[in-house]
Amino acid sequence: MSEPTFDESMMRRCLVLARRGRAWVAPNPMVGAVVVRDGEIVGEGYHRRFGGHHAEVNALKAAAKKADGATLYVSLEPCCHHGKTPPCTDRIIKSGIRKVVAAMEDPNPVVSGRGFEQLRQAGIEVEVGVLADDAREMNQPYLKKAATGDVWVTLKIAQTLDGRIASITGHSQWISGKQSLRYAHLLRATHDGVLVGSSTVHEDDPSLTVRHVSGRNPVRIVLDTHFGIPADCKLLNTPDDAATWVFGAPQDGKRPEWADRPNVRTFIVERDGDGRVDLPTVLKTLAEEGIGSLMVEGGSQIWTSFLNLKLVDKVEIVVAPIILGHGIDSIQDLGILKVHDAIQLEPHRWRKIGQDLHIAARIKSGRDH
Repeated sequence: MSEPTFDESMMRRCLVLARRGRAWVAPNPMVGAVVVRDGEIVGEGYHRRFGGHHAEVNALKAAAKKADGATLYVSLEPCCHHGKTPPCTDRIIKSGIRKVVAAMEDPNPVVSGRGFEQLRQAGIEVEVGVLADDAREMNQPYLKKAATGDVWVTLKIAQTLDGRIASITGHSQWISGKQSLRYAHLLRATHDGVLVGSSTVHEDDPSLTVRHVSGRNPVRIVLDTHFGIPADCKLLNTPDDAATWVFGAPQDGKRPEWADRPNVRTFIVERDGDGRVDLPTVLKTLAEEGIGSLMVEGGSQIWTSFLNLKLVDKVEIVVAPIILGHGIDSIQDLGILKVHDAIQLEPHRWRKIGQDLHIAARIKSGRDH
């Protein structure tokens, strides 16, 4: 491999910084920025939290007067519109920065090249494309939502070596180890919403909050056709700021008595052909409500339905070195009869977490017929 250029080294630093905000910034993207003058870093920053200053502003504040005549490296095109914060382009222009090196353009329609154009019109040199693939990889959920308006969907599965998520009696705690549990909570913090089916609520009574790492709580989402989850379950009795959204399709069209509880919202949607909550309608509603990324934690029937409908972007799977034999399969029948019709995955991470194997893979091309 060839030695990285100076620009690549500085952009790599931007990407390292950007990841520090991963448990706090969604639905915004992770962004890092570095200010360089005379070959030395004089300021750096990253987007720390949703609603807070963007990476460029934090880096320029750190550089102070040294930003005048310097080069700004940033992992995503600077914003040029008023959102929760003022436009970053205005701050960059006022700082005296002479050149901006960016990894990629922001596909968000309110930015999408306009930020670069504003900088060029102000006489600032702009270069785009340094480590663009790495920058895209880091912010796939944001980029999908910005470009298409659709929700990014991740299936998170913890299973045994022989593909079981529970014993034949339904016992499942805990298949994976403590380190894998921490990673699962980090995944929750990096997604806008985490979803389970009503069966998981009845069987496990999960909290679905972020507890083993530092990070924000996602919106907890339940698919519950008949609005039949127990009124005393944890998801309906959380005193903190964790919101719970329940999607149902009751035949009588009535909402449950717990619908008006604090932090609880109910949505009545269409049924699919099997009489369950229609998943495409759920995803459309979530997108309209501002959810950009969704982690589906289970159970087996829910994962299978998402795969059958080709609604999955990525699979995060933890395989524990244990064998159960008979038990509950992680994925049910997908109607696939030949190997070449299988859903194709493209793994991009293989690693050991404690004693478990972690595989992260994106859906490659659906089913090749």
